[in-house]
Amino acid sequence: MTTSIGVVMTEHIVAGRLTGPLGQQKLEGARLRYPEDPAETEALIGVPDSPNLAQIKGVRLADALGEVLAGQGIKAPVTVLNDADAVAAGLAATGGHLDRLIRVWTLGNGIGYGRWPQTDGVWEGGHSIVTLDPKERFCGCGGVGHLEGIMGNRAMRMRFLDLEPEEIFANAKAGDQRCRDFVELWHRALAAGTATMIHLGGPGRFYFTGLNVGFLELKVLKGHLETMVKMSPLQSYSLEVLPEDDAVSILGAGVAALRAQSW
Repeated sequence: MTTSIGVVMTEHIVAGRLTGPLGQQKLEGARLRYPEDPAETEALIGVPDSPNLAQIKGVRLADALGEVLAGQGIKAPVTVLNDADAVAAGLAATGGHLDRLIRVWTLGNGIGYGRWPQTDGVWEGGHSIVTLDPKERFCGCGGVGHLEGIMGNRAMRMRFLDLEPEEIFANAKAGDQRCRDFVELWHRALAAGTATMIHLGGPGRFYFTGLNVGFLELKVLKGHLETMVKMSPLQSYSLEVLPEDDAVSILGAGVAALRAQSW
């Protein structure tokens, strides 16, 4: 029996224990969560999001965590991966499709892009260039024209100043033209990022999840995507919205760790 611990840090931190061989892992026992209240979504907001962790640039994080565990008498291998990759791995494991290509966008304070199976690469899909407008400088990394500079919570707050992200989308539904124009841009930017991934990696299934997935209107996204992907061999893609689920992320973290140790 193999045991692994999945730990995921996004707008909150959650951890759980998994048992079973690769492809058959299951969550056991209670999960640990910080903050405990699911309604608290900004307890970690003061901690910069990747790739803005300048204070740990160059740190071999897995080795450092392994040393901390060893100091507590725990000798165990540590694998570190992007949280969106963990979601993709969890979806693959949940569906029993560890042999299929799965890609995920996580929509929240930042914009994450994950894929399964994992391959070498950085996969900072949230920093894809989706506009050439030099005024689009709202991304936290300082880059111009980034997807996260349009869709991320920080970027939306900087753009509007007087509105929270949920107020922007509510006002758009109420008819406010400024907000309606932005919501259209928000969907068009996500379509551009997705179209880029289709052109680079081929068609297939894309999932959308995360804290802000409730803002997403799949019909609008599809409409924009259809104008961007015109090559017939690339049009056999599918889009699916999933509610945020910590269990999937924890499972994916455990699956990815076991896969990494078996390579």
